[in-house]
Amino acid sequence: MKFNFKQKPKEEKIRIILVISVIFVCLFLGIFSPILFPGTQFAQIIGSSIGKFFNLANFFVNNYVIILESFAVLVFMWIVYKILIFFVIIFVKRGHRSETIGNLLMSTLKYISVITGLFLILSAWGVQTPTLLAGAGIIGLAISFGAQSLIEDIFAGLFIIFEKQFAVGDVIQIDDFRGVVKEMGLRITKFEDINGDIKMINNSDIKGAINSSNVLSQAICEIEIEYNQDIEQFESFMRANLKEIKEKIPTIHKGPFYDGIEEFGDSGITIRVVSWVKEIDRPYTIRQMNKHLKILFDKNNIEIPFPQIVVHQKK
Repeated sequence: MKFNFKQKPKEEKIRIILVISVIFVCLFLGIFSPILFPGTQFAQIIGSSIGKFFNLANFFVNNYVIILESFAVLVFMWIVYKILIFFVIIFVKRGHRSETIGNLLMSTLKYISVITGLFLILSAWGVQTPTLLAGAGIIGLAISFGAQSLIEDIFAGLFIIFEKQFAVGDVIQIDDFRGVVKEMGLRITKFEDINGDIKMINNSDIKGAINSSNVLSQAICEIEIEYNQDIEQFESFMRANLKEIKEKIPTIHKGPFYDGIEEFGDSGITIRVVSWVKEIDRPYTIRQMNKHLKILFDKNNIEIPFPQIVVHQKK
């Protein structure tokens, strides 16, 4: 549960502030009383009580050189990390796939910088680096047995990125789920469906994904006309007026094209109109085509039949 300080009663707020204040005062006195009150009875009392737990003054005095060295390592690694990130931003071109690889490189550089800085700081404090490496190897081996699913996710994420299966911004279908790739990581990938909901899928669970963004997709509109409509005259009318619909729908790349009769329904003839669009624009384009076809039919007195049933009575 997320802590919300504003929702706490006034008495509880005061109690929390008092506890924090007492802890801060104790910590301050335990650290700085020998410096602020040297040789006094008060400093001896604090040193023999609170100072036993917070005797940091002597620690700083005895190890200030190593502390400064550790701080210098942090600053140096931070500068190196920023320089590397700067070069990644320069050399990675704009685009969905380049953005994905750039994010991966920046994430990898961050972890490498942190681990390298940690090893340098521990080495400055006298810890043997070979011992650290051996310990890290043992820990890594233990983790590999206990976190096999995590390793599978990482390797699957690397294969997805470097094999260019899909990238940020692509429309992907996985089983019954269809959505836009919003973010790719080494462990999980985030997708956004048509309702705006974010779905997070482990990379090792992404199998048989269909990338609908590599080529243009079909936006198909099916609409009925009456049986007594002259088909040849209707087809000539459609081919002459579909160009006007394209000018009104900017998401259409090719078309729209009249694609003929789809089926003979109970109440009318179903005709089919097809446009070629980007997959992400397909739902919007279909809705706009439905709208403009209805307007076009109304202006030219082309009837869209209501559901009807013909009953034959036996004489």
